[in-house]
Amino acid sequence: MYDPTDPRASLGAARPASAVPAPSVFAAPDVGRFYAEPPQLADAQSETWLIRSQAAIVAYSTVSGPATMTRKGQADEYVLLLPGKTLAARVTIDGITTEMPPFSIAFIPGGDSSVTFDGAGAAVRIFTSRSEDLAAACGNAAAYATPHPNVAPFQAWPAPKAGRRVHVYSLDVPDEPGRFGRIWRGSTLMVNFLAPQLGPRDITKLSPHHHDDFEQCSLALEGSFTHHLRWPWTTDLNAWREDQHLFCAAPSVLVIPPPAIHTSRGMEQGVNQLVDIFCPPRLDFSMKPGWVLNAADYPMP
Repeated sequence: MYDPTDPRASLGAARPASAVPAPSVFAAPDVGRFYAEPPQLADAQSETWLIRSQAAIVAYSTVSGPATMTRKGQADEYVLLLPGKTLAARVTIDGITTEMPPFSIAFIPGGDSSVTFDGAGAAVRIFTSRSEDLAAACGNAAAYATPHPNVAPFQAWPAPKAGRRVHVYSLDVPDEPGRFGRIWRGSTLMVNFLAPQLGPRDITKLSPHHHDDFEQCSLALEGSFTHHLRWPWTTDLNAWREDQHLFCAAPSVLVIPPPAIHTSRGMEQGVNQLVDIFCPPRLDFSMKPGWVLNAADYPMP
């Protein structure tokens, strides 16, 4: 249910209703309030908090000095997001180094890679749960000892047209009427760096909606949010879940399982910045002309 002014009001179904089995059991959301929890990984130059969904892993790091983060035998493509203006990076694969300025996003091929940071600030890496070492280190790893219901099996999208290289894009993209957020996709992940909410969100223009069979990770980078969740009723009262209204300051991640109805409201008087993460990319967003800013680089299935 979208306000008529919301660009998502024109979206079609991600999959035909007949292709999605009716749910009978529901999973709980997962919440990582990184400001109130110890990091899973730490060294002299950085601290990293890890949380996962069934398909994705979010690694939020604070970098305070020269630091290098490496991946050996990485299973598939991953994302590096530099959301601030004070932290840059150099990404090296196959002996080739690519400069990544502050306030940018990169899609990094699988295999061996290293990221060396310059400056201080926040860095967000996003992986699929095929990165088993990181999945095991997540603060909520135990929640996925048994696969969650209602989530479609992960299937990667096609490789980029340019082949094996690092793709870097600036986050400095102006809003455009009719386009929702600032969306980039790779072969494994889609990231929507939403327009910042300035001041509390208008309570008459919320956007309660659900996803039939894919998860959403909502990363709060600035300000705070109240995430509202509601689950459908079924014929079995044992499967019913209470509504939840989860307050999360930044930095934090909420993992929203399907088919929970959800909407988020920015709460602070200043900037409230949210990033939505999907694994694999969303077909409905990709079908909208102009919505995916790097669509020319990454083909659809």
